[in-house]
Amino acid sequence: MIALKAGDKAPDFKSTNQNGNTVNLSDFTGKKLVLFFYPKASTPGCTLEACNLSDNYSRFKAAGYAILGVSADSAKRQLNFKNKYGFPYDLLADEDKSVIEAYGVWGPKKFMGREYDGIHRTTFIIDENGVIESVITKVNTKEHTTQILE
Repeated sequence: MIALKAGDKAPDFKSTNQNGNTVNLSDFTGKKLVLFFYPKASTPGCTLEACNLSDNYSRFKAAGYAILGVSADSAKRQLNFKNKYGFPYDLLADEDKSVIEAYGVWGPKKFMGREYDGIHRTTFIIDENGVIESVITKVNTKEHTTQILE
């Protein structure tokens, strides 16, 4: 599971967004990045989290942050999720889990007594130089902006 911590160099990645366009970590050089991993597009908790970030997007922009969401959903599902809620940021369709695994957020989970492997809801705050400033593992989906900006 998550071995990355504040001060570590953020793992480079190359993935595709909801439109099938290539997105790299290097695209965000010179900007701070909120990289949030969520289990599944359009589920209640993921929708709350993504909408909270979207609703506060102007605050993030004013503070110099870009936002990027990541799940293992298909590009089509990510596009539907983005369009349905009007998210102003990209969502990565990390179907091969290369970004998810590079950031160590894939692992065993429990839900309603059932054990399975899945994405652990985690957010990485990455500085302008690609260094992790902080890792949020206990994400409050309704108040995630507050967790990040304050």
